[in-house]
Amino acid sequence: MHPILFEIPAFFGIGPFPIRMYGLMIAIGFLLGIYLSARQARKEGINPDRIVDMGVYLLLSAIIGSRILHVIVNYSDFTRNPLDVFAIWKGGLVFYGGVLAAIPTGIWYVKKHNLPVWKTADIIAPFAALGHAFGRLGCFFAGCCHGTPYSGFLGITFTDPQSLAPQGISLYPTQLFESGGEFLNFGILLFLRRYKKFDGQIFWLYPILYAILRFFVEFYRGDTDRGFYFSGMISTSQIIAIVMVIVSGVMLWRLKKSQIG
Repeated sequence: MHPILFEIPAFFGIGPFPIRMYGLMIAIGFLLGIYLSARQARKEGINPDRIVDMGVYLLLSAIIGSRILHVIVNYSDFTRNPLDVFAIWKGGLVFYGGVLAAIPTGIWYVKKHNLPVWKTADIIAPFAALGHAFGRLGCFFAGCCHGTPYSGFLGITFTDPQSLAPQGISLYPTQLFESGGEFLNFGILLFLRRYKKFDGQIFWLYPILYAILRFFVEFYRGDTDRGFYFSGMISTSQIIAIVMVIVSGVMLWRLKKSQIG
């Protein structure tokens, strides 16, 4: 696809400055998610400014966490050029790393400002799925998180020399699979919000929905970010997905028991 949308010409000997689709999609997803979360917060009696403020913290922590996990998994790629660790515009953000960093950041923020923890989390969860859907579109344009070779009608061939995907090979469009799945998760969570029985229900349903999606998409992923275990039968992300389902199920049970018996 086209990793670079356009370039701002050089001036005073500085530049040019490429506008990358990866960063643009992340920005669109973040801004749209924050706007909709703040609007919903206002409806539920929570200061929308707090949601916007928290969103900035969550974004920064998620980017740092997802980059750190990518570097850990692919540390050998950075031994020759350590400064590439900071080149996030080239792709290389592992979603689960972002989750692991964003959750404690969010907990810290809501406690610091005395926000209702699970009610706030329920507000944000659907729009987190929406933001991630746009993020995966960014992955598609950058060529990261690509699929394995596939010659069927769904196959996508990357030809741009700046793409991170293998050139000239028809691949599964796993980025689009996951993006479409996250748009679907967004719709499901919005629908289920109407029938919410207790605070925290929507938030903990989201990891279950995403884990199921990611578990199956992993079978078609062709990049090297995941790592494999048990003679290549299961990836790191699939193991994390299983753990997420178990943890989320336990948390749903505990919250339901504590709030409605």
